[in-house]
Amino acid sequence: MDNTENMDFEAKRTKQADELMQLLDERRMKELQLRLEDMNEFDVAEFLSEIGDNRMPMVFRLLSKQMAADVFANFDSPEQEQIINSITDSELSAIIEELYVDDAVDMMEELPANVVKRVMRTATPETRRLINQYLNYPENSAGSIMTAEFVDLKKYMNVRESIARIRRIGEDKETIYTCFVTSADRKLEGVLSVKDLLLSDDETVIEDIMDTNIVFCMTHDDQEEAAEKISDYDLMALPVVDKEGRLVGIVTVDDVIDVMEAEATEDFEIMAAMTPSDKPYSRTSALDMWKRRVPWLMFLMLSATFTSMIINSFEDALAVQAVLIGFIPMLMGTGGNSGAQASTAVIRSISLGDTEPEDVGRVIWKEFRVAILCGVTLAAVNFVKMLMVDRMLLNNDGVTLTVAAVVSLAIVFIVMFAKVVGSVLPIAAEKLGVDPAVMANPLISTITDAVSLLIYFEIAKLMISF
Repeated sequence: MDNTENMDFEAKRTKQADELMQLLDERRMKELQLRLEDMNEFDVAEFLSEIGDNRMPMVFRLLSKQMAADVFANFDSPEQEQIINSITDSELSAIIEELYVDDAVDMMEELPANVVKRVMRTATPETRRLINQYLNYPENSAGSIMTAEFVDLKKYMNVRESIARIRRIGEDKETIYTCFVTSADRKLEGVLSVKDLLLSDDETVIEDIMDTNIVFCMTHDDQEEAAEKISDYDLMALPVVDKEGRLVGIVTVDDVIDVMEAEATEDFEIMAAMTPSDKPYSRTSALDMWKRRVPWLMFLMLSATFTSMIINSFEDALAVQAVLIGFIPMLMGTGGNSGAQASTAVIRSISLGDTEPEDVGRVIWKEFRVAILCGVTLAAVNFVKMLMVDRMLLNNDGVTLTVAAVVSLAIVFIVMFAKVVGSVLPIAAEKLGVDPAVMANPLISTITDAVSLLIYFEIAKLMISF
């Protein structure tokens, strides 16, 4: 009995890849071609990427024109460059003409200049014009990720005429499920779905069933704004208009997923004190990683000089109460962790559109209350721990009631400061037009480390005779 039905998805994919590899090893090319044509283009791209540089172009040539274009769009730039360098100009032209414009533009932005020149040379004049138009939009704008392949209808058409038009032009469109109603001068007038058409009578006029309350974005809007609108309004496609209100393209869900993945990766890298990279980790060289990481590490290392200066300024006092030195790492760690919690929560809230710069007062008040609760809890636990563990179990006579009170009281004020600063800095960055992720854990920890020491030593001066 075949056990395929009992396999999970990944097991089926592994089994499928093994079978394809066996066909390739045995050079049963016709069977391999038939199997590949029946597969999803993403799976075919994954398989071709894994079979090695020598055999990939050969297998790629087995694919039909449409399948080859779909697979090509799913390749990363190194595989795309390899395929381009292994095929003729006529084959390259056929692939470029089958690609959606947004996929072609993405490819152009990643490939080396000499390869881009060859691609543009083999493309038709109309395709070159479209690609150049899209490349002129600002990087990370809605215009740079949109596609021109959409279904446009006229409001005077009836349902029967509209469905006939969709059948005639729909094959080359990125989506047919959402249709856009435009005027003679291409201005966006309405939107409707194929469901609206199928559920209406044949003679119903489009103007009577289209939705004129249109959610759209401008070509120069940030791509994150487009992604947020698609997410907020549960859209399958978002129309993009120019400053005259003319429909020039659409942003689809697959484009938004790519944007969200790229933005999340960028935020993670910035929050980890690294300069963002366009390449995935596996394709980034050690030298590139060094260039992206060492500036931040150097900045944070030099910033820590302030911490050393503060400790040195209290050197005489610490010589009298040496027991205080042992609690410095704990206090600095608590401050850094508290600030990181607040900054991470606020940065995420800003990225989701839940928090705006105008909400700074509300955010400070909330984090201040959280800080009081967290600080008092940590201080109480620490006070008991110092007296029972440090003094009684470890026989550390230097841990007196006063010392325990100093450290515990310092915790309260350090947590309060760290959480307020951790919440305010990302909002300030957003207000100044800087990525809030810059104000993440490493930078906030550096600030709170220095201030934590000042708070600690000032409280000690007030409560202990130095």
